[in-house]
Amino acid sequence: MFLEKMLQSQGFGSRKYCQQIIKNGAIEINSEVITNPKQKLDLKDLVFSVYGHEYTYREHVYIALNKPKGYECSHQATHHFSVFELFDEVLLNRGLQCVGRLDQDTTGLLLLTDDGQYLQALTHPKKHVPKVYQMHTADAVTMAQVEQLEHGVELRNESGVFVATGVKILAEHQLEMTVHQGVYHQVKRMLAAVGNKVEQLHRAKVGQLSLDGLDEGEWMYLTAEQIEQSKFRAL
Repeated sequence: MFLEKMLQSQGFGSRKYCQQIIKNGAIEINSEVITNPKQKLDLKDLVFSVYGHEYTYREHVYIALNKPKGYECSHQATHHFSVFELFDEVLLNRGLQCVGRLDQDTTGLLLLTDDGQYLQALTHPKKHVPKVYQMHTADAVTMAQVEQLEHGVELRNESGVFVATGVKILAEHQLEMTVHQGVYHQVKRMLAAVGNKVEQLHRAKVGQLSLDGLDEGEWMYLTAEQIEQSKFRAL
């Protein structure tokens, strides 16, 4: 791949802009300044710097974010901050998208990518990728509510029965459960269906992938192993 095309693919701007910064001597590879936009590159394990900032070539990006409260999963947030404000322009230029959504008042694991096939693999209704949620409830959780969630509840304006697995009472007002679909406000609506109310909601896992010690508002690139963990689905 030509240097100019590689830079454009990584989110550094238009082809014309990439040509200009190359000619300006902004690009270094293996400590050598490259000024030829048509320089052919081996992309395997390619590390390069732009104006002194080091980057690794990535065909696609796969990101895990510990989403803070008060952020919307939208490029054009209306009433709160946008999660995309947590990323730099280079990543945004790649067409970064949220893999599903978390409400502005929900915290926890949010995946983002520029890979449409990966996004489809995790969000298509037929994939049933499990997601683990932890919540604080308005009323004390009862075993009767746990049994209802495990047997399944009906949700208004939705077809079918919605079942939770791995339902655990963590404390009197704290519950953990796994859902396998992804309908609008599913966890909150399921708790309402059994006579309780979610006051705080946190997503702890997607597939077999957890936050791995990320502080709120922090993000990381996923490794190949973590990408596969995120796609794990129950049989």
